[in-house]
Amino acid sequence: MADAVLFEFLHTEMVAELWTPDPDPGSGGQKTCPSVLESVGFRVGQALGERLPRDTPAFREELDVLKFLCKDLWVAVFQKQMDGLRTNHQGIYVLQDNSFPLLVPMASGLQYLEEAPKFLAFTCGLLCGALHTLGFQSLVTASVAALPACKFQVVIQKP
Repeated sequence: MADAVLFEFLHTEMVAELWTPDPDPGSGGQKTCPSVLESVGFRVGQALGERLPRDTPAFREELDVLKFLCKDLWVAVFQKQMDGLRTNHQGIYVLQDNSFPLLVPMASGLQYLEEAPKFLAFTCGLLCGALHTLGFQSLVTASVAALPACKFQVVIQKP
């Protein structure tokens, strides 16, 4: 439990530091660095993608890897499993979390809905990094329709 709280504080501080107002008025007043958050998440995902599947047999299909992410990776990072996994069997997967831990603190009001996507950049990188380590090139995007639920769309890129 303490690990989860520390992770949430660290994540919140990373987002706050990378999305603070920029003193340079020519840049629009805000330094938005989702790519930095995604890069940090990508590296963490790579490390977890190397460490977590040590005791599991090799993955044969994309769907097996996505199930691993929804169960094992999500439990390791967020202490809960992903709530849903859908696919069109053509390389596009939608992962749904109805109570995403990094969005739960903001779920008290609709005014935070527009702020929510910046709290998902790290996790998009995390998923992409884990998939990369497991041998799949991917593009991960996130969307939020109602707090604290979110969806991650994973597009597996074919070689």
